[in-house]
Amino acid sequence: MTSATRPRRFAARRSPIHGNGVFAVTPIRRGEQIIEYKGKLLTHAEADELYGDGGETGHTFLFTLNDDYIIDANQHGNSARWINHSCAPNCRALVEESASGDPRRDKVVIEAIRAIKPGEELTYDYGIVLDVPHTARLKKLWKCLCGSPDCTGTLLRPKRKSP
Repeated sequence: MTSATRPRRFAARRSPIHGNGVFAVTPIRRGEQIIEYKGKLLTHAEADELYGDGGETGHTFLFTLNDDYIIDANQHGNSARWINHSCAPNCRALVEESASGDPRRDKVVIEAIRAIKPGEELTYDYGIVLDVPHTARLKKLWKCLCGSPDCTGTLLRPKRKSP
């Protein structure tokens, strides 16, 4: 079956979580790869020059690919950029390293971590790590709106404590 004849598995539309979201149109099986996160490949320095360190915006389409590169879905991105964060996600983002070892060819795929029914919004844990103190103002800026009973209240991942 070609991509032209394959039934559409998801659709982007307004989300009750935040802005736009991506919703299953057909059942999605656990372990199924749903979509690749696409965008322009930038170095970390290029991303910092364009967007700053990211801590002050509370909104980003940047995905850290590896130690060298970031995917900027603001430029040439696809529907994957609309997948929202949740503290109780039904998907996960996986970085797949290139078989050639070239970090420019690594990619990010979104995979279902459980069965997803038609109409369900696709979500994953963004796991945002900032190298600045998590002040009350930053936590408010990065506020989570997922609505999960186990919601942490923020998209920021807790910092690891020094041993």
